[in-house]
Amino acid sequence: MNNCIIENRFFSIRNKIPKDVKILAVSKNQDIFSIEKLYKIGHRDFGENYIQEMVTKYKKLPKDIRWHMIGRIQNNKLKYIIPFIHLIHSVQNIKQINIINKIAFKHRKIINCLLQIKISNDKNKSGITYQEASQILENEEYKEMKNVKIIGLMGMASFQDLIKVHNEFSYLRNIYNEYKNKYGHYILSMGMSRDYNIAIKYESTIIRLGNVIFSSRK
Repeated sequence: MNNCIIENRFFSIRNKIPKDVKILAVSKNQDIFSIEKLYKIGHRDFGENYIQEMVTKYKKLPKDIRWHMIGRIQNNKLKYIIPFIHLIHSVQNIKQINIINKIAFKHRKIINCLLQIKISNDKNKSGITYQEASQILENEEYKEMKNVKIIGLMGMASFQDLIKVHNEFSYLRNIYNEYKNKYGHYILSMGMSRDYNIAIKYESTIIRLGNVIFSSRK
């Protein structure tokens, strides 16, 4: 895509949303050229769904990019991203947290993570329940870990029913506010290209945008 189009799309959104809301550019299936165009206008936060694709892009792009893992976690491949990952949005169980902690220890790093909460009834959207999230945060094994830190929540809303979207974002915000008061969480990752304006109304701190910035994915 022409870099002027990417630039115009990005700044059109940036200028309309609150300054304290971070844009995460979802670069899944986008080519290096398109990512570089966004990088050159000063953007640094990019999100990927697949570990191998992220690793490939990491090797080719500037090292001050902040890479976010937003897709389903493959435990056996976590070792490839721990050395450089900025934030993992999609943690769903204590086993994943334990693996992250062990690998991060070897690299002398502390890895920040979000718990992915299931807020939609859509069977294609994964996540854990409020009860499961609470069990993780109260888990004694997790409390002893030194190289992994849960700092917030992530969720994906329904596709079309706007009433449901409002209810789902409201539900996640309420959980987030409870955890923020109890655990000091400070990141709420919700809202995508189709619903980010609604997510912002419910106090999202990170919106994950792909097609509204880039062209349609390959």
